[in-house]
Amino acid sequence: MIKPSHYDDDGYPIVWWRTLIPSNSLAAVNGIARDCAARQVLGPEVRINLVTLDETNTHIVPARIIRDLRRRGARALIGLIGVQSNQFDRTLDLAREFRAAGLPVAIGGFHVSGCLAMLKAIPAEIQAALDIGCSLFAGECEEGRLDEVLRDAWRGALKPIYNYLKDLPDLEGAPLPVLPRDALRRNSQSWSSFDLGRGCPFQCSFCTIINVQGRKSRFRTADDLEAIMRENHAQGIKAFFITDDNLARNRRWEEFFDRLIRLREEEGIKANLTIQVDTLCHKIPNFIDKAARAGAMRVFIGLENINPDNLVAAKKNQNKITDYRHMLQAWRDRGVFLFAGYILGFPGDTRESILRDIDIIKRELPIDVLQIAFLTPLPGSEDHRTLLERGAWMDPDLNKYNLHHRVSHHPTMSDAEWEAAYADCWRLWFADEHMETVARRHAVRPGGRPKKAVQYMNEFKMLWEVEGLHAMEGGVLRRKRRKSRRPGFRRESPVTFYPRYALGTAAKAWRYWRMYAKAARIVRRVESDPARYAYSDIAIQPVSPDELETLDLFHQTAGGEAFVARKQRQDAIMEAVHAPHQPAA
Repeated sequence: MIKPSHYDDDGYPIVWWRTLIPSNSLAAVNGIARDCAARQVLGPEVRINLVTLDETNTHIVPARIIRDLRRRGARALIGLIGVQSNQFDRTLDLAREFRAAGLPVAIGGFHVSGCLAMLKAIPAEIQAALDIGCSLFAGECEEGRLDEVLRDAWRGALKPIYNYLKDLPDLEGAPLPVLPRDALRRNSQSWSSFDLGRGCPFQCSFCTIINVQGRKSRFRTADDLEAIMRENHAQGIKAFFITDDNLARNRRWEEFFDRLIRLREEEGIKANLTIQVDTLCHKIPNFIDKAARAGAMRVFIGLENINPDNLVAAKKNQNKITDYRHMLQAWRDRGVFLFAGYILGFPGDTRESILRDIDIIKRELPIDVLQIAFLTPLPGSEDHRTLLERGAWMDPDLNKYNLHHRVSHHPTMSDAEWEAAYADCWRLWFADEHMETVARRHAVRPGGRPKKAVQYMNEFKMLWEVEGLHAMEGGVLRRKRRKSRRPGFRRESPVTFYPRYALGTAAKAWRYWRMYAKAARIVRRVESDPARYAYSDIAIQPVSPDELETLDLFHQTAGGEAFVARKQRQDAIMEAVHAPHQPAA
């Protein structure tokens, strides 16, 4: 099982000595395959050996794998797992080498599933995979689907397409997402990842999840969660990224948190969690309190935008700007670090409006890390299908579909303006002075951790400025292999490649050290300030009734004033409905 990476702008696969967070897709398929092996789905006389490789931390050299298989006289199914759109070109390049050696290859993941779910015709790149004899898997592998693939592969009769998109499996009691110890050791920290549910009830037009995992939510059980925790705890794993797109909509959230709290408080099995939620989670009684008690240290929130008009255009109607400060401060009050997704390039955006909005967020919302992205028509999303049906231009290079490259045209901004706005937003958010502001917001709280806040911001800043990558693609110590360059790029000679690689690595190390030292100075300055507990700014001031009249969030954004006016009318109606009835005189 191989989780492919994708190419950088210089044509080399993005591979690290150590990565940050392991792939949940790889863990999920490995867990299912482990169950298949235990049940001897190919018969008692056939031993199934499982090998998991994540290309983000392992050089994948097909020729070596092929030689090893031939030396051992072993048969193999090459599974290319969890392939996203930006990884499909790399996946196809790997598949060609394996297929040329006569090995069966199966490809699954969001690109295949999204395209088959949303498009009338098979795209050229997927047809190319079929043409070289690859088998495609759309949907999810639980409930015996992987059994079928393994049996067909053993008989030498893989089907061209396995499509289970209309038959989504139940997750209760399903095999657990786990990775072997060797795979986990290739992460820079004691991290793992898993899901507790799949599917989302919302309709965001830029999202692929709703069209691949469905709009009906499906859940694991608290017993499943406990089993995941115990197995990982036995391997020394303490930090987890729960990959559910929106844990707040998992109807079993309280069972999960209660189980984690019990394991933490009664058995000392502590989980350091990163979770993803929506902007309405604070309205669920006890959700934030129990999340924090269960070990939530970081929360990712799909903020996406602060302009109501843009949110409506994206069918993100559940996001209401009047909830943002309530929700963010509820998390902040429990000491949880706040990461928020923010998308640039909605139809109403201009470069000026984007920069204005970033400034408003910096001043008025207590977010720690803003994860800035281009509005990207990902294959499998409604946006992608709409542009395709219109005949609008989309960049044919799938390698760029990582939210970090512009791959379409904006209706009003030029390509240069859009790209400049994107770069400006990264510089503005991760500027030293704003890093210090965020640190002071944490330092003012008793027990606050300004050092950790600066660390998170600096990691994003360093990878953006030094590597030209989003932090979620990041790791420790970039590795390059001279012969693994993307087709179409000239293979460099050893005489030029190795000196350039060595000097480049040294130069990057120097830049990393300087940025780390500067961040450390910010932390020392904040922590040593005798007035640290007196600090205040708009973002961390308690929510007040009159802020609807005073904050730029509600008056300078596109559609902000109209949205506030509607809310005030709705509040007045609800107040009148619930007011005590006064009898007639």
